[in-house]
Amino acid sequence: MSNREADPAERLDSTERLDSTQRLDPTELLDRIETLEATLERRTARIDDLEYQVDDLERDVDDLESQVENLERNVDDLEHQVDDLEHQVNDLERELETKDDRIAELESNADPAQPECNPNRTHLECKLEAVCNKANANKARIAELQSRELEKGAHLREELVDEHAVDVPDGRLERFTKDDGQQYYRLPEHADPLERGEVSLAYGDLLPIQQLARMDDDMLRSSANALPTRLAAKLWRARTDSSVGDDPWERGCKGVGEYLKASDLKHWIRRQEAGISDTDAKKLVSRVIDAILDLSKHRVAVRKRQERKNGLEYTERRLVLPEDAEIPGEGGE
Repeated sequence: MSNREADPAERLDSTERLDSTQRLDPTELLDRIETLEATLERRTARIDDLEYQVDDLERDVDDLESQVENLERNVDDLEHQVDDLEHQVNDLERELETKDDRIAELESNADPAQPECNPNRTHLECKLEAVCNKANANKARIAELQSRELEKGAHLREELVDEHAVDVPDGRLERFTKDDGQQYYRLPEHADPLERGEVSLAYGDLLPIQQLARMDDDMLRSSANALPTRLAAKLWRARTDSSVGDDPWERGCKGVGEYLKASDLKHWIRRQEAGISDTDAKKLVSRVIDAILDLSKHRVAVRKRQERKNGLEYTERRLVLPEDAEIPGEGGE
């Protein structure tokens, strides 16, 4: 063995010295381990997030595929609808052509005295104009004939008369009811010269409250400026007209035909006038009662009665219609 070769013991000693110089400090080693663990946790969390995102994307893809399928079905349905509409348009076009031919045929056979149609308008427009002109002319003729008959004393059925079109002295028409239950128009106090049916009730014979109750809302608003008066008319209409629906009146007994409590009237007013406060409705109760007393010519009356609620007694006004009240056209007449 060469003299230059080191002794094994010497080599072992030098290796140990080398390892000791390269050996890390324990604290530094722990720091590196913690750093690696933190890095590993972050990457694990990132992997989890990516997996969640992949799941969400897969669900989105499934939803989009479902939407695409639905849209494809809708497109198919719309295509069928378009086909149906195209068939309808074709049928209508053929029908329109047939009608145009018929209009042209009628115009060729029309009275030569008729004014010529504007060449810029279609046959259908010209035909409609001619029909409207003829209808207006007939309406004017009917109104003139009705005016003459009314002046002679005729009684004409209400649904056959346009009260705004007829021309009578002072523009006054009276609406009344005959014994057949039908309503008619006549000049005031004109008897039927043909004596067909007896007059059971004329409009002029009604109480003011009845006259107002027969008006529609627009006529009532133009005839009565005061809100209590309009409410009184509506209140009377609710009593006599079942189609109104909101009827606060109650059946009475012992000589009382119908009655209405002041508290119920207050609630009824609030239902009729949207947005009105409880205080304002309470103030209106007295004014409505006064109006209905005056307009009914005191056919109704106000009576006070003891009421009990929650164990307490109080006095409440009632608007009372006696059974024997003389109301034109009703049983008490």
